[in-house]
Amino acid sequence: MDTFLMDHREANKAAMLQPNTETMRPPAGPGAYELRFQSLFHTGKALAFPCNARGDVQLDSLSAKALENYLFARAVVGHEYATPVIQPRE
Repeated sequence: MDTFLMDHREANKAAMLQPNTETMRPPAGPGAYELRFQSLFHTGKALAFPCNARGDVQLDSLSAKALENYLFARAVVGHEYATPVIQPRE
C-alpha cells in the first residue's frame, strides 16, 4: 500500500510540474483585448476600450472623448452599463 501512495504522490507532483497546454495562450501585446461595457437598456449598444489580458486600460493612450466615455462607463456600472468583460479584440 505504501508503494501505491508513493506512486500516487509522484504522479500528482509530476502533473503539477507539467504545463496545461489546453489553457495556455501565447502572450498578447497591449491592445490585443478590449474591456467592453454592455448597455443595460439598449441592445447592441456598448463601449469598448483597448486593454491587456488583465483588463488594464492605458488611460494615456485614449483620446479625450474616449477617456471621458471610459470614466463615465466605470461610474455608471450597474446603472447604465453592465460590469465590463475582457474579451479578445476582433
